[in-house]
Amino acid sequence: MRIDIALWVSLSLVSAFSSVRAQDMAKGEKLYQTCIQCHGDKGMGLVEKNAPRIAGQFDWYIASSLAAFKSGERKNPDMLPYIKGLSQQDFADLAAYISKL
Repeated sequence: MRIDIALWVSLSLVSAFSSVRAQDMAKGEKLYQTCIQCHGDKGMGLVEKNAPRIAGQFDWYIASSLAAFKSGERKNPDMLPYIKGLSQQDFADLAAYISKL
């Protein structure tokens, strides 16, 4: 009986997390449309824009990089106009999407 309850709780948590994650991914995909012009639709980067490949990077790395660009800790004047109005949650949503490209 204890195992059944533990299994039910575990599956409920996984299901809830997956649902939230899917919403984040959908928002991240929508936000990513602005990034395509420099990073490409697959996140492989564009040499002529001096934009690196971002596809497949760890989500934590992408989110922390975006925050560092916004705060000025990392310098990239080309990025700032696109991210200055984004929130930490937007960064997390973008990172979730980009990390799966």
